[in-house]
Formats: sequence, structure tokens, C-alpha cells
Amino acid sequence: MKYMLLIYAGTGVTEPECTVEDWQAWDKALHDAGVKVSGESLADLVTATTVQVKAGERTVTDGPFAETRELLGGFVVIDVPDLDVALDWAARSPGSRDGGAIEVRPIADFG
Repeated sequence: MKYMLLIYAGTGVTEPECTVEDWQAWDKALHDAGVKVSGESLADLVTATTVQVKAGERTVTDGPFAETRELLGGFVVIDVPDLDVALDWAARSPGSRDGGAIEVRPIADFG
């Protein structure tokens, strides 16, 4: 089953304890286990643009839509047998430390 791991960074942490090497090691572990389907880091929050359509009128706003204490920093899609395995991979992510969080969502299968 495929799961999307949404990687959120806490905004209260100025110096995260995880390093680029930690992220590279986790990514390598995902690859070596053959579970990584795709994944990307997102550009800085200041590059975000939000689009809303209300009553046929399009509104474009610079920045993210929601005010939140966490920032979506990226995602990884994995293909694993079940939720427990997905949660194990999420817990191993450097993004789950330092005030961050990993949201695990099953990908709907409409086929």
C-alpha cells in the first residue's frame, strides 16, 4: 500500500539537530529497502502562492493559505505492506525530531 509522508518542520526551532547527512542516510535507507516511490523537498515558504476560486472569481495571494505553527517542507511516497511499517519509516525520518512531525496518509486507490 502506498503512503504519503508529509514532512512538517516546527517553526519554534532555530537550529535543528538533524543534518543534511541525516536526511541523506534516511533517503538511502528508503532506497535500499526498495520502498521509496517518490519524494521532494519544497522551496522556501516565501515562494508559495495560494489560489482560491469563489463565485467564479480567482484570487491569487502570495504566501501560504493557512497560518500554522508547522511548515510543510516536503513529502515522500512509500510503498509498504501496512500502516505500521509506514509509521516505522516516519519515526526514522529526521523530520520527526526537533519539533517537527511526519503526517502519514494512505494514498487512495480508485482502481
